[in-house]
Amino acid sequence: MPKIIEYESIVGPNTIEELHLLAGKLQGKVIQNINSTAVGGGVAEILNRMVPLLQELGVDARWDFIKGGESFFNATKKFHNALHGKPEEITPQMFDVFMETSQRNIDEVKLHGDVMLIHDPQPIALIKKKESMPNSKWIWRCHIDVSTPNKQVWDFLTPFIHQYDSAVFSAPGFSRPLPIRQFLISPSIDPLSDKNKDLPQEMIDAVLEKYHIPNDKPIISQISRFDYLKDPVGVIEAYRLVKKRNNCQLIIAGGTATDDPESAKVYAETKEAAGNDIDIHILPIPSGSDLEINALQRASTVIVQKSLREGFGLTVTEALWKAKPIVASSTGGIPLQVKHKYSGLLCHSISGAAFAIKQLLNSPEYAKKLGENGREHVRQNFLLTRHLKDYLLLFLCMYHPEDIIYL
Repeated sequence: MPKIIEYESIVGPNTIEELHLLAGKLQGKVIQNINSTAVGGGVAEILNRMVPLLQELGVDARWDFIKGGESFFNATKKFHNALHGKPEEITPQMFDVFMETSQRNIDEVKLHGDVMLIHDPQPIALIKKKESMPNSKWIWRCHIDVSTPNKQVWDFLTPFIHQYDSAVFSAPGFSRPLPIRQFLISPSIDPLSDKNKDLPQEMIDAVLEKYHIPNDKPIISQISRFDYLKDPVGVIEAYRLVKKRNNCQLIIAGGTATDDPESAKVYAETKEAAGNDIDIHILPIPSGSDLEINALQRASTVIVQKSLREGFGLTVTEALWKAKPIVASSTGGIPLQVKHKYSGLLCHSISGAAFAIKQLLNSPEYAKKLGENGREHVRQNFLLTRHLKDYLLLFLCMYHPEDIIYL
């Protein structure tokens, strides 16, 4: 894990000095993060990088998880999709399973933070412990786009949310009318992590060789979890439209998360859609393969993120940081990152994605310029040091409500 001083060459000494100053004001406070999984997905990835840096800055930051069985995670996956606005059949039994599992976690998870930062719906019911922790500050961190949620699920969660002291959303359009204070904090990437640091060309070539991917033609890639909302089959359809005019190949690579029971099914359907096309490479990337993901992104000519719904979309941030031209759906937090025709191209359909990909393949100088703009946009707005500053300010706000700092 890099030391905080190593980020100075990227963000400047003033930013590092500011982080130390803010962290010093939180001495003696315990910050406890709780989510549903240690691996897979953007939340776990961010916490894995953020918590050690907070600790290095002198903040007593901790990270714990709830536990749940298959039926619980099946239910919360349905809740997740429904909150994004995807049609789902939500049964009373799912709510019963959620509450039964939540009660076990309420009884078993050791809660001891001065600031409790609860991530997403899975552990939301832990707020029932608030009365027994009268001096703690409770924050619900929502990483989901809940701008058009399923009413049944949102109404179920609302009584829990209202008990929190504050809520945090990733983008202005994600929030909902709530009687508690709300803050805006965009997610981030770590530029020095294995997934984002610079790589030598030999390592990139070695990863392509490992997966039997030739480098004799342009590579289009989507590197994201195998999830229906990431629409990998739609990416294949867009590629086939591009392939009619441009000789290219496609990589769809991704991993799974322990709290996502649908991923194996999505992977199988993606493989089936690929058929026998030798230029389509469907790669299940195991957890912990960040260097390989990095190499695949850097080997790509164009990176795609054709999500049907999206929270923030850190895979987009990763691609932009690598100065890659990107084609992405105009959904969720993606438009905060991809400014159309400036830092990438936005699309609204399979045919639109195909048109944009062809435009980038046929105009390499234009593609290069978009990539350069995208990298600078990420440097200014979506790196881990900015995220750390926002969280430190948020924690301080919990103790100074009269001096609200809107993040």
